[in-house]
Amino acid sequence: MRYKIAKRTALPFDKVHEECGVFGIAAPPGKQIAAAHEAYVALFALQHRGQEAAGIAVNDRGVIHCYKDVGLVSQVFDQQILDRLPGTMAVGHVRYSTTGRQSRENAQPIAITHIKGNLAVAHNGNLVNAGELRRRIEMNGGIFRSSNDTEVLVYTIVNERLKCGSIEQAVANTMRVIEGAYSLVVMSPRKLIAARDPHGFRPLCIGLLDGCYVFASETCALDALGAEFLRDVEPGEVCVVEDGQLRSLHGGVRCETAACVFEYIYFARPDSVIDGASVELARQEAGKYLSIEHPVGADVVIGVPDSGIPAAIGYAKFSGIPYGIGLIKNRYIARTFIQPGQDRRERSVRLKLNALRTAIEGKRVIMVDDSIVRGTTCARLVKLLRDAGAAEVHMRISSPPFRHPCFFGTDIPERSQLLAHGRTVEEMRAIIGVDSLGFLSLEAARKIALGCKLGFCDACFSGEYPVKVPEQAEKNMFETEIPLAGEGDADDRKERACNDE
Repeated sequence: MRYKIAKRTALPFDKVHEECGVFGIAAPPGKQIAAAHEAYVALFALQHRGQEAAGIAVNDRGVIHCYKDVGLVSQVFDQQILDRLPGTMAVGHVRYSTTGRQSRENAQPIAITHIKGNLAVAHNGNLVNAGELRRRIEMNGGIFRSSNDTEVLVYTIVNERLKCGSIEQAVANTMRVIEGAYSLVVMSPRKLIAARDPHGFRPLCIGLLDGCYVFASETCALDALGAEFLRDVEPGEVCVVEDGQLRSLHGGVRCETAACVFEYIYFARPDSVIDGASVELARQEAGKYLSIEHPVGADVVIGVPDSGIPAAIGYAKFSGIPYGIGLIKNRYIARTFIQPGQDRRERSVRLKLNALRTAIEGKRVIMVDDSIVRGTTCARLVKLLRDAGAAEVHMRISSPPFRHPCFFGTDIPERSQLLAHGRTVEEMRAIIGVDSLGFLSLEAARKIALGCKLGFCDACFSGEYPVKVPEQAEKNMFETEIPLAGEGDADDRKERACNDE
């Protein structure tokens, strides 16, 4: 069954943001490894999935230590910090927030001590029933330190652990309670566990490194470590590594698979293989279909770095129009770069991307990008090309138009924030300022991931959600300002002020 919604809270940005990335490693008995150092390398390879915060938790003979902070992996960790994290088992995380503000408290992994032992959890995804579960936990006396849904997940796992005989069974039981997208790694004093939601929204794979089992969001992390890829974690599967042995059980929830198609269009690194399909080849396939669906006479095809480049190559290859490098990316500007004021946004675009005049001056240019959210950035890119002398600029987008919000870990704003909302392609073309505009069709988007073993979620394009979603995303009350005098009930204001303190 597919569901539809009406509205969602606005999020102000002009590009789809990255997902989180998770990693786990466990050495067999008697094998000594520096698990934190291995996790660091893997997280570095997964940095594209989140640049707001990073963290590693290690297991040293049953004792779990965790270090995390806001920033890139290289900013959070150095050699001294890694050396102070001994252990032969570890889980790691890089974060882009979809729920919860950017803060150290919201960084992952989340490490806790409960009545039956220690636990560390790292999670990629978004729970659509997190608000309901959080209220239920709070009414039972639960106290939250963060505002993200991963802490809700941790509480639920612990609650299930109190009712069953093993941590893996607790995770399996939790899958019957939580709803939404989750690929997660869980570390207890003796076991490393990986689980993927029954729909398979977010990727998760298994590898082997010198006898050590590893789990990672993408195969590129395995490649960085020199690990052998074994297979993907199946939707609804719970994998357990104990005493160097891998076994699995099923969470008991069975449904149609719905992997996020945007993993292939934008999120994942092009050198990754997800559920049997190459990301690079999927993007080239998108370019091929674009050339078939939206042909145009031109002299050169260029891609917007970096995710637009494979699709541009595919467009050029199948159209016969030469591919060229028309935009140069400044790779020394991180996402934490301080943006200029509102009146100088064009300069911020030029700092990140600049047009290569010799490649485009006097030419009819096809510019390929992965998506359009609000349209302001691509309008500035079009101006860059025209200022550099492009005779014509034709834009091709390797995804269908974004018309609907996402509730599964992708920050796509409410409909009113989306350029495609309520507009025709011709109206969007006029706003962006291109000579022609073409989007990948929904039918083609469903065919680009050659060899993928799963079905797809394309709700952000189609509005058809594989699970029931809330009509409106909730903002956590502890992240809202206390009302001023005269706003709301006095007793309510007093209670909220005490809560905030």
